[in-house]
Amino acid sequence: MNAAPLALTLGDPDGIGPEIALKAWRALRDCGPRFVLIADPDHAFEAARLLDLPRPEAVTGWAGAAAIFPDALPVMALPAARGAQAALASIDAGVAAVLSGDAAGLVTNPISKARLYEAGFTFPGHTEYLAHLTAQAPVSGPRGPVMMLAGGGLRCALVTIHRPLREAIDALTPEAVMHTARITAHALARDFAIARPRLALAGLNPHAGEGGALGREEIDILAPALETLRADGIDIAGPLPPDTMFHAEARAHYDAAICLYHDQGLIPVKTLDFHGGVNVTLGLPIVRASPDHGTAFDIAGQGIARPDSLIAALKLAADMAACRSGAKP
Repeated sequence: MNAAPLALTLGDPDGIGPEIALKAWRALRDCGPRFVLIADPDHAFEAARLLDLPRPEAVTGWAGAAAIFPDALPVMALPAARGAQAALASIDAGVAAVLSGDAAGLVTNPISKARLYEAGFTFPGHTEYLAHLTAQAPVSGPRGPVMMLAGGGLRCALVTIHRPLREAIDALTPEAVMHTARITAHALARDFAIARPRLALAGLNPHAGEGGALGREEIDILAPALETLRADGIDIAGPLPPDTMFHAEARAHYDAAICLYHDQGLIPVKTLDFHGGVNVTLGLPIVRASPDHGTAFDIAGQGIARPDSLIAALKLAADMAACRSGAKP
């Protein structure tokens, strides 16, 4: 395996990131994908002691780091730092490694937004910060970011993300819907090797508005967006009643759902695959995936955190990187 490894960020050092990184290494050491944890090595050493796993190996350069993977988790050493500063340093180094070609893609462990805000962080979260760090790099197709959740055979891309529901509804415009749909369609073709992506647009109101009787958003906002997207050659159905579009038979007719607000997309994904859901950022110059859970401070250091979502994120990021490079049909 000579391909560049994935870069895995530390996340919050007081969360479960170091622990699930070691557990993911244990699960993937023989089969891959290979990855390098970017962290103060002491965090990785402590997690290895907790789990009674082989001591990770600190490295100072990417060349040859992947070759260590079958025997020990390679850790790209960062200067000692605490809390939010350690998390940010790991993200910065990971993005730089992918942009330079040293790493094939980026997988990010969970961060604590509250701690970042206390440290002066001015971005809403990971996604927006990654868009900032990659803003000067060229991107093929429309530029994001767009958040997509994947799990249980379902992909849901979000038009609005972390907004109160009332504000999310106010933020819906035909342009916002079209922007999300175009980025999603392009990403499905480029990063998922789906030659003719099929999208499904969720409605906002019960029964998708019932012809205007239960709300006019489907008529005034979604219909114009659909008309333009179809004229542009994008295969998109909708607006579909949200309560009937996520069962197995309905999912067979589309490759990704375009959801209008946070819970509309996350509830079905987490219901189908609570432990294995993945957060993917579309429309960036780099491949980025993340486990779809938080820092879990309440169980950190106990050795009981499940690595399922991180393993799924690593595998998906590797597949996306292979599609981008042309290595995967």
